[in-house]
Amino acid sequence: MRLPTIFSLLPFTLLAVATAFDVVAVETKFAGMGPEVTTSHKYRSMVTLYIEEEDGSRTPSGWSTRKIDGAQADAPFEFQPGKNLIAGWTEGVLKMREGERALLHVPSAKGYGGSAMGSQNGGGFYIPPNSNLLFDIEILGKVGEQDL
Repeated sequence: MRLPTIFSLLPFTLLAVATAFDVVAVETKFAGMGPEVTTSHKYRSMVTLYIEEEDGSRTPSGWSTRKIDGAQADAPFEFQPGKNLIAGWTEGVLKMREGERALLHVPSAKGYGGSAMGSQNGGGFYIPPNSNLLFDIEILGKVGEQDL
């Protein structure tokens, strides 16, 4: 029998720590070479949202800006940290740089908490109450500037 390595346990460990302490864990998939993300600018991003289970498994929420993940076409999402976003999104992206792609592990308390989002039976996306979230996000660059 093959025992798990520290690397295979990393996503589960990040989720456990993030959930236990209500902090957003950022797991970089590839580093960005641009400036750090700030609250002063509006950014373009490619995003796929998952529901993250306690065991580290993930279920698609039905919301993505990537065609490969179910969107009609690639369509970047524009946002400004701190404006009309859940706290966990802002906390996570402020730890990123332009050009970076990362997984943001967001505990329920910094997501939608006890509120459901979307439509459970109406198609589109749905997030059950008290869900931990996992955003696969790539920061393309500032709105109005060339992407990195």
